[in-house]
Formats: sequence, C-alpha cells, structure tokens
Amino acid sequence: MKAVFLDRNTLSERIDVDIPKGVAQWVAFQKTAPDEIVQRLKPADIAIVNKVKIDESILRQLPNLKLIHLTATGMDNIDKEAAKALGIEVKNVAGYSTESVTEHFFMMLLSAMRALKTYHANVSDGTWQKDGRFCLTEPPVFELHGKTLGIIGVGNIGKAISKVAEAFGMKVLWAERQGKAPRSKEYTDFDKVLAQSDIISLNCPLTPETKHLVNEDFVSKLRKKPLLINMARGAVVDPQAVYEAIESNRIMGFATDVFESEPPLATDPLLKIADHPRVIYTPHVAWASEYAQDKLWRILKRQVEEFIVKYKAEHKQNEKA
Repeated sequence: MKAVFLDRNTLSERIDVDIPKGVAQWVAFQKTAPDEIVQRLKPADIAIVNKVKIDESILRQLPNLKLIHLTATGMDNIDKEAAKALGIEVKNVAGYSTESVTEHFFMMLLSAMRALKTYHANVSDGTWQKDGRFCLTEPPVFELHGKTLGIIGVGNIGKAISKVAEAFGMKVLWAERQGKAPRSKEYTDFDKVLAQSDIISLNCPLTPETKHLVNEDFVSKLRKKPLLINMARGAVVDPQAVYEAIESNRIMGFATDVFESEPPLATDPLLKIADHPRVIYTPHVAWASEYAQDKLWRILKRQVEEFIVKYKAEHKQNEKA
C-alpha cells in the first residue's frame, strides 16, 4: 500500500517517524496547501494528516483512498460522514497526550494565578531594584488550595486534571452538558458550575454545540470572576466575548493553548489583551512533549499496521468468494 503524510512539520523533527509495516510506498511532505491535497493523495491508499482539512469534494476525487489516519485526537478537520459513505475509514490517536496536556494546564494555571509574567518582568527589567523592598506584592498572588475548579469536558484529560487539582486541595466540579440534567451524582448542572467556579477548564471536543460555547451568555452566568483556561479547541471560545470580559473585569484572566485560527490572525481580539498579567498564551503546544509525540507515532504505526492486515485479509476472502 502507498501512504502519504501531508503535514510532517506538525511533529518535531526529533521524533522518529518510522514507516509502518505493510506500507510499500511512503511519501512525507512537510506541509500541504489546499490546492495540493488531491494531487498528492490521488495515488494513495492511506492518508496521514494532522491539520489538513479534507472535505467531501476532496474525498470524491480520491477513489484509491482507504484510510485517513490523523496524528491527533480531534477529527473536526475531516468530513467523517462523507468518508463513511465512500467506504473510507477514519482513525485518530487517543490517550497519547494526557500527561503532557495536564502538566501544561497546571503550568498555565499557576502562572496566571501567581502573575508569573509580571513578576518575572519585575526582576528582569529593573522594577524590583527601583522599588527597593525585599519583595513585591502587586498584583495579588492567589493560591489553588481551597479554590473551586469547574471542568467542562470530562474525558481522559479532564479526569487527570481533576486528580491533580484535588492534590492541590481544590474542589472539583464536573459540568454536565449545557441544558441537560446531571447524569449522576458525579456531575453538576452546567449553570451551577459557571456560578460556583473560581477556575473553569475547557476540555470538550469542538462540535456544533460547543462552538463559541464561551460567549456573552456564558460570561453573564459567571459569579466569581473566574480564570478561564482553554485546552480544547480555539473555536470553543468566542474571542470577542473573552476580550470584553477581560476589559470589563468580569473574569480574572484567560489562558489558552489554542486559537480559532492557528496561528491567530492579526485582527484576533485576544491579541489585544496579551499583556494582561493573567493572560497566558502558548502556540498549541500542550500536547507536544517529546514523550507524547513519540507515543502518538507508536500508536498510529500500530493502528495502520493492523488496518493493512485486516484490509488484506478481508479482500483475500472476497477474492476466494
């Protein structure tokens, strides 16, 4: 089978991207523009992609394609329904980045709660020396102990964050889906989570229901001026709503590893608040520890190999029939 990796540059060059068994022809492109997708995938049996968008119009031009495998968990860039209708299997990689994202979450959480950006600058730019006191105490430093953390999206990462948060002495609330009654005693009504949380963690997948979940209506239900942290997808947040919430002091701060457009557009309202002491941005790197990337490829390689074995066995049986 022939496999084509369309965006190799989404993984570190330090990661050994070895070829799965059963792949006779292998081509890896560093990046692929939209108008290059069809040409590059036409001869391919297997497409390996991370962020390249593949819609129905593209899929209909790829009669040889049998498998699309994402080097990611989220699959919102693939038209899964069209792929299914055309008999193309779509696979992702799950569970590879739980530890990496969890650690990144707490790095951002602690940085925002303790105003790390400001205090680092105070030491490096001479502010502390000019002040002369033995320590600086503005802006305020907040502890995690005793705070309430609301989690929206309780998958592997949400559960891992919960466990670490409890070790810090935090109270954790799992939000039920918006407009739904709590499924069990472990879950709390969505609006109650918004009202009671000091910190809100977004860990949900991007779906039509969660697009711009954080909007003006969402912000209006907040009661404790919480810190918002987005480790989900950029489009879960309405950038204008967050910008206005920071400017009007309705939230303490905002930390995100993801943006609606990546990299963000120059017109993104979130960039206007980048200097806020409790606003922390990173370039979609929470998932990308060396360990996590290596684990991702090992899982992907195994799944591709299993697919090839299964496909050949099924078609051998069909030939005999």
